[in-house]
This record gives sequence, structure tokens and C-alpha cells, in this order.
Amino acid sequence: MTAPGFKDRLFTNLLKVLPQHALSGLMYRATRITWKPFKNVLIKEVVSRYAVDMFEAENPRPASYSCFNDFFTRALKADARPIAPEADAVASPADGKINQAGYIRDGHLLQAKGRTFSLLQLLAGRYDLTAEFAEGSYATVYLSPRDYHRVHMPLSGRLREMIFVPGTLFSVSEATTQLVPGLFARNERLICLFDTVAGPMALILVGAIFVGSMETVWAGEVRGPSDEPTTWLYGDAPSITLKKGQEMGRFNMGSTVIALFAKGRVTWDPALVPGVRVRMGQRIGKVKPPRKER
Repeated sequence: MTAPGFKDRLFTNLLKVLPQHALSGLMYRATRITWKPFKNVLIKEVVSRYAVDMFEAENPRPASYSCFNDFFTRALKADARPIAPEADAVASPADGKINQAGYIRDGHLLQAKGRTFSLLQLLAGRYDLTAEFAEGSYATVYLSPRDYHRVHMPLSGRLREMIFVPGTLFSVSEATTQLVPGLFARNERLICLFDTVAGPMALILVGAIFVGSMETVWAGEVRGPSDEPTTWLYGDAPSITLKKGQEMGRFNMGSTVIALFAKGRVTWDPALVPGVRVRMGQRIGKVKPPRKER
């Protein structure tokens, strides 16, 4: 992991004083402008600068997207991301780079070398949820502008609860994770809780500067008041069940997704180290059967 430079420190310090939500609101509107000269220039710039592979997109023609956000959240061809077929395989929820993957220790997750953050704070102060994931496993995937920006299910699961947590909107770049304490537990985020064969699973979509909004396939664009978390419960029928590899949500602009599992239920593949690139659907871990009571 490269140490932050002067520009990284300057940008991070600017974000501390700039109106983060107002800037993200402007980006939200700009990315939905349908005026062709404007949106085509934006799309062309991103495709060129980040070497976006349009051949794997369901619609490979950049200029045909109605606005920049439609391009950014583009669908892929049906065969572009094979889903790990093994019954016990945990699939990557997104394209991106592994920030960290490991096991929760003493109620904390590793954010960057020498810097941790609180599981309780990440889960919006919910002691009941913190107990469910105590000493469990986690994987953090960073999505860059070049990546596919839809999030998919690592395992099949039944939706139990969704929590929108208001917060800051710092960048979630590699440099910022080293500079901002508790970054993922401070930024705005959407916590989605599922029951799976591996027990409880949380998929946490972390917002960031210029992430206009976050969506799920069952609720569309999700927002809430800025002063306290908002919770939706899904225990009543009809239930919402999604299969492994099925889309569950998306970022309108890029960010980070964190997957949490209960203690002793998932082990990560040895190759899943910080900095390695993953593609949605590839095997990143394995489900362990629950221990039998003696």
C-alpha cells in the first residue's frame, strides 16, 4: 500500500472543511444531465482515463447512454461474470480491489496498516448486531471509477433488515483510508442484513464524496434523515430472497462495500490480500459448516 503523498493530505484536509453533502448533491444532478455534448464528454473522459472495458457491457456504445449515471451503473453481458459454482463458495460482491480481508478482533476491523475501526460504530451503535458478528470475518472491496458498480450477493440469502446511517462523505481512496480515523464507520452507509447458510450476513454499502446515492433492487434509491439512522424491517411475508450472484444494489458513483459474516462461518482464500483485484462472482472464500453441539 503506497503511503499518502502531499496531494493526498491536502485533498483530505480540504474535505474536512468543504460542504461534502452539497458537493455530492451537485454531482448527483450533473451525472443525470441528458444534454448530449455534456454527458458524452464526461463518459468519453472516464472511458479513456480509466481504460474502461466497454466490450463486456450489455450496451457497449458509450454515446448511447442517456446520462453519465446510466453509463456508470451499466449492466454487463450475462456471461461477463461467472458466479463461483461450488455450493460452499463465497462469491465476491463486486469488482474492485481488496482493501482488507480478515477476522474481527476485540470488536475492531482493520482499515489500513496500523489503523482500525469499531464494529459497533460501523453497525450504527447496534449492540445486538455487534454481538452477531463479534469475532467474525470481513472483506472490504474498494470500487474505482473503472469498475462495474453494481453489488451482488456473496451467498443466497433472505433479507431481514436494512439500515440507512447518515454520516460524513470522505473519499474512500487507498490514501484516505490511511489518513482518516474510523473512515468506514463515519461515512454515510447502507447496512443490509441477510440470513444465509453461513448464518447472518451483512452487506454494507459505504458512501463517499461524489457518491450521489445508493440503491437496492427491492427499495430503489435509499435515503433517510440526516440526524439519525433509519431502519426498515423485512420479517413479514412475502419475503425477499436473493440468490448467490444476484444483484442486490448499486452505487451511483463509486465507493466501497464491506461483507460481514458470523464467527467461524467463513474462511477467506489465502490469495485474498490487500491490493489484489477481484471480480464480482469469483470465489473469495468458503463457508464452514456450523459446529455440532456435543
